[in-house]
Amino acid sequence: MRILLLSQFFDPEPTFKGLTFANELVRRGHSVEVLTGFPNYPGGRLYPGYSVALWHREIMQGIPILRTALYPSHDRSAIRRIMNYASFSISAATLGAVGIKNPDVVYAYHPPTTIALPATVFRLLRGVPVVADIQDLWPDTVIETGMMKNAFAISLLNKCCRLAFRQMDRVVVQSPGFKRTLIDRGISASKIDHIYNWCDEASMDMRPRDERMMEAYGLAGRFNVLFAGTMGTQQGLASVLAAARLCVVALPRVQFIFVGGGTERESLQQGAKQMGLSNVVFLPRQRPENMGPLLAAADVLLVHLRDLPLFSITIPSKTSAYLAAGRPILMAVRGDAADLVRQSGSGLFCEPENPAALVSTIGQFASMQEHERNVMGQSGCRFYQQKLSLHAGVEKFEAVFAKAVASKRAANHSR
Repeated sequence: MRILLLSQFFDPEPTFKGLTFANELVRRGHSVEVLTGFPNYPGGRLYPGYSVALWHREIMQGIPILRTALYPSHDRSAIRRIMNYASFSISAATLGAVGIKNPDVVYAYHPPTTIALPATVFRLLRGVPVVADIQDLWPDTVIETGMMKNAFAISLLNKCCRLAFRQMDRVVVQSPGFKRTLIDRGISASKIDHIYNWCDEASMDMRPRDERMMEAYGLAGRFNVLFAGTMGTQQGLASVLAAARLCVVALPRVQFIFVGGGTERESLQQGAKQMGLSNVVFLPRQRPENMGPLLAAADVLLVHLRDLPLFSITIPSKTSAYLAAGRPILMAVRGDAADLVRQSGSGLFCEPENPAALVSTIGQFASMQEHERNVMGQSGCRFYQQKLSLHAGVEKFEAVFAKAVASKRAANHSR
């Protein structure tokens, strides 16, 4: 098949459905082209070597890429975020639609919902079936994050999202809860497929613990609870700092490691300093290939989100990397994510935004023998390979693409 990957985000930006996905499809015999924007996520500034133009062509690892203009931004301003999304949507629907050879199928990565405009251009004007990969539910996400508060605007966005999802030939979702929600919103169950997200396996260099690295980062001799990834408002990490303060007395060997960046990192660092927390360490955002040794150094890997209804049907992206890493997981997220940890036997669940419950659950991990925690990690790794891996996921996507193409051809023949 000739497959177009349509996404506002693509390498060198951090995205698990980017170059790795494209290369695996090519390895399986497909022809792949990418339509994307100029890289500026997550900092909102263009990456070195790029400057915004109407369009730019490049080749990455043999994959042809067409980048079309956008307004670089990724801060808390709703206006600037809308400008960022809308500018790419318009340029991709016009310049992109002209500059791309007709594919057999379009894979459209959502969010943002504005990706529906260029996807619809390919579907309606060029007769190409579209498979939408829904990673975030809108307008739910923008409401919960506070990005949009105007009731009229929210109502309008909700109608646009429902229309966009119904327009797609097939819809892929990341969790069972997403599927149930879309069905409730009028999307036909027959065209929804559930495929778990994989992680960046090529960068998962899972070597034995590096004692020299642990000494350098101050991890040696401690029971390390590691959080890796974005530190934003959705993660609710102030509760984790509150748990760290309780652990100073209750579990003095426990140390919390925060790795990554985000809009809340600075305030969290200031909070830890004000509370005098010597059991909290902040490490900068790491290159993907450096994350394996850090994950291996953790005794427990922490997933934490705010206690909101939306997150009960969300599986945080770091979950797949944690499972692949083969370390025990503390899942402080309700619903589908907690069910995944239970099914895989990879760790324990606790209530989100509950410092006392977090401390209690960490205490359970700390009281285990090391081999008991290792068994959890190994169980999670096996589950990942069977259910969430790149191989398992892309095989399922191939089947979805084939369904979309076959349905479109059958519809054309019936006319």
